[in-house]
Amino acid sequence: MLELYVPALVVGFLITLLELTEVVALVFALSADQTSVRPVALGAVSGTAVVAVIALGFAAVLVAFPRSDLLWASAVVLAVFGVYLFRSTVRTYRFSRWASTPGATPPPPRRTVVQFGGGFSVGAVETTEAVIVLLALAAAGYGFSALVGAVAGGTVLVIAAVLVHDRIRRIKVPWLKLGGTSLLFSFSIFWAGEAAGVNWPGGDLILIPLVIVVAVVARGAIAALTRPAPSGAPA
Repeated sequence: MLELYVPALVVGFLITLLELTEVVALVFALSADQTSVRPVALGAVSGTAVVAVIALGFAAVLVAFPRSDLLWASAVVLAVFGVYLFRSTVRTYRFSRWASTPGATPPPPRRTVVQFGGGFSVGAVETTEAVIVLLALAAAGYGFSALVGAVAGGTVLVIAAVLVHDRIRRIKVPWLKLGGTSLLFSFSIFWAGEAAGVNWPGGDLILIPLVIVVAVVARGAIAALTRPAPSGAPA
């Protein structure tokens, strides 16, 4: 009987929600000046489906490799993607600060000539980013839990897109991205320790304080990187 590993399920849920929120938001953005959202939406669905099918094939191959090697690989992949997501989180915090500045005007919407192609590329790219993390979870032996989390995240996002599509960007808030960054780094540390033979006190429960510590450190780093320059400082 397949068992659910809650931490992996949460990571799968959150990373899917984060990345596919980008897909939904961009679909509506690309269709903002069009008579229908359908061409871009169909392209995004197609791109997402193609990447998902390829990912399932890779996941089936992973079971042939030793788990210790896969843990090291998973730790490295999550650490690298954690850096990527951290940089994205910093940009989100900077944008939030800029958007709250009096007099700030949003950038003009961009047009796309080939709507289906634009949607396909958006769906494929963002899904690939989510798949990187999901495959890392599968490599560590938690593929089923990651899949359940991903399906749940996708389901929540689809329902939200149908009900409140005009406010879909509100799902992707800075704190949500900070949480995703903290989870990725925490799992990377945890699995690297397991691969190295570390006997973590409390087993999986060590992930709770680990996530808290990483979140505090990450938030401090974000605060330092987004601190406004002094008014008299040279450019």
